[in-house]
Amino acid sequence: MTFAEVLVKHGYVVDVEWEDMTIREKLEKRFGKNFSDINFVGDIERGDNYDLCFWVSDGSIPTLRARHNLLHFQVPFHDIGGNSLLNKMKLFRIEKIICNSDFTKNVIDQEYGVDSMVIYPPVDVVKIKPKRKENLILSVGRFSELKQSKHQDVLVQTFIQLVDNGLPDWKLVLAGGVEVGATELVGHLKKMSEGYPIEIIESPSFDCIANLYGKSKIFWTASGFSENEERNPEKVEHFGISVVEAMAAGDICLAYNAGGHKETIEDGVNGYLWESVPELLKKMNIILENPKNMRQIAGKAVENSRLYSEENFEREVEKII
Repeated sequence: MTFAEVLVKHGYVVDVEWEDMTIREKLEKRFGKNFSDINFVGDIERGDNYDLCFWVSDGSIPTLRARHNLLHFQVPFHDIGGNSLLNKMKLFRIEKIICNSDFTKNVIDQEYGVDSMVIYPPVDVVKIKPKRKENLILSVGRFSELKQSKHQDVLVQTFIQLVDNGLPDWKLVLAGGVEVGATELVGHLKKMSEGYPIEIIESPSFDCIANLYGKSKIFWTASGFSENEERNPEKVEHFGISVVEAMAAGDICLAYNAGGHKETIEDGVNGYLWESVPELLKKMNIILENPKNMRQIAGKAVENSRLYSEENFEREVEKII
């Protein structure tokens, strides 16, 4: 949607293909933006009669028919016969392939035999910013295990262990979308959390999320936990936009050491990477016992988050349009 906004700013009339015509209201609530200058239509017919088509791939290579065609991969698809003769023929009509991270690019290039470029997703570092901090650990990610698990159960178990070991006056908040495949998982997490200072917020608005980022001190994510990123790259975090949002708010991020997390977090400098629950507990203790270092890392996190600003994203898009 930010790509579409950039096009509008540069004089394009933009149509977004979407079946559900109520999507505008949902997007505006989710991202805290106004998309009134963007049209939503049922079918763009693969770009027929358009000057530019920006297509988000589901793993397939479409036959695009606009004057200029861009193909975007957000998922590191693999082992799907991407380098077939038919796909090579379709790629003749595509001028650039864009990925959301170096991690995704490496997988896509190998699978499809291409040389893609990386444009990192934009983060609203203006609206997401530090506020008065509370003893709050936050995790943001959809409650779904259909394609990729965020492993919130691991985080709940870890927090319970911290509390049982004597951690006083801290709270864990899990926030995320529940639109798809979430009912059973959310019920399980609520049952696990009984008797502990743990709150689950379902499908929060952008304002709610921005407020949570702002007042939390620590951000946790277990996305990719226990997965082999070489064998199953689609099951680890492809970029990890919530980590960068948390960094923008001055949170200290503890992210599972896999996938895109390794591109945004420099261990011990602007956050921490972990690979096991004992390591997560150890690094939590390091943070809690050293408030001065905590402030330094939080400051570095805010500074580094600017690399992913909407302004930088717009400059990258300008280069290709």
